[in-house]
Amino acid sequence: MHTAGELLSFFVYSLSAVFFVVDPIGVVPIFLVMTARDTPEKVRSMALRACIAGAGLLVFFALFGGLVFRVFGVSLGAFRVAGGLLLLLTAADMLRAKQSQTKTSPGETEEGAAKDDVALVPLAIPLLSGPGSIATVMVLMGKGKTWVWDAPVLGAIAVTFVASYFMLRGASLVQNVLKQSGVAILQRVMGLILAAIAIQFVADGAKDLLQLHG
Repeated sequence: MHTAGELLSFFVYSLSAVFFVVDPIGVVPIFLVMTARDTPEKVRSMALRACIAGAGLLVFFALFGGLVFRVFGVSLGAFRVAGGLLLLLTAADMLRAKQSQTKTSPGETEEGAAKDDVALVPLAIPLLSGPGSIATVMVLMGKGKTWVWDAPVLGAIAVTFVASYFMLRGASLVQNVLKQSGVAILQRVMGLILAAIAIQFVADGAKDLLQLHG
């Protein structure tokens, strides 16, 4: 039997992990570049569709990602280590206030700026829902022993993408309020917390592997 306090604690942990790896604040400057020539109505439409698609992708992998373990014979411990290392790469880029190369490259950003509609690619995938965020939700779903623990993870995805939508919808305002220095500071703080979460993933995975082969 799980207490409400345990579930709330896991929700906060999950929300921190998902929100920081999705990093909508860091996506704002890229989104502004890609939509510089679009009307406000089109910008809002692309932001909404991108967040719906990104959230849908993460929910899909959260619910069915466990099949990957069985199909490829990968243990949860091994995936936790791999996911943690991937998050460490993302966190390292955030600590340097750089767009993570695990999400998109400068060339892909330039290509996106030339596209008429960036909602699905590259905004939803891979900027919002990239390899790091997919690995994160799969690892988080593996922490629970019963279906009750799925709710905090799915709730964290929902809250993250609702917040992402409003940030992207008001991207110009967010950029004007935070300025480039403010965005960089927030990215570094989130990167530090994400690094700690990544190390916890690796530690949990290593513990599982040692028990499995012990």
